[in-house]
Amino acid sequence: MSRGPVTFKQRDLCAALRATVQAGQTVDRIEIRRDGTIVVVLGSGKMLPVDDATCANEWDVVLR
Repeated sequence: MSRGPVTFKQRDLCAALRATVQAGQTVDRIEIRRDGTIVVVLGSGKMLPVDDATCANEWDVVLR
């Protein structure tokens, strides 16, 4: 049973999160649809910082 093609990249998700935070918005949740569409649902809760460590990939350390 295959998983199917990869429809989104982690860096795209991180870019969407950073842009949302830089715009002064808070993220309630993130939805990733089967076609790769990333939907950021804005909330009114406490703002959490998004940095490179949050979006780190374990292969970043290996490939340095």
